[in-house]
Amino acid sequence: MNADLAALAERCAVLFPEGVQLIDYAKRGFHLDLKVDPSQVVEAARLFEGEGFAIDTLTGVDWIKEEQFEVVYDYYHPRHAWRVAVRTRIPRDNPTLPTISPVFPGANWHEREARDFFGIHFAGHPNMEPLLLPEDADYHPLRKDFAA
Repeated sequence: MNADLAALAERCAVLFPEGVQLIDYAKRGFHLDLKVDPSQVVEAARLFEGEGFAIDTLTGVDWIKEEQFEVVYDYYHPRHAWRVAVRTRIPRDNPTLPTISPVFPGANWHEREARDFFGIHFAGHPNMEPLLLPEDADYHPLRKDFAA
């Protein structure tokens, strides 16, 4: 294991006690799995931006039986080729997270897409207008309870 990656994991474990796990990239496709409280997504973004990471994508997962959404932020380090998954869970009845677009401007459209497909709101986002759905859409097609 790379000592620099292990040191990053140790720093994350101190800052984000929800859970940090080093992962076998060959088995899962990423190196570090980090669980954070919803209030810490911006802090995590700042940490990874400061370490030279870029955001690859952001997506949602509907855990309907648990009445939660999971939002997964995928970060990539271009020099080390490290991949990090940052996960947080929010309630389905109030799916709101702070935006990370001031830290990673490229997250702007990923957050808008998550809003379209899951109904997740990103507080402080500069433009939460629909990205892919019609402006008058009142549905979110990737929710497990969506009926066409």
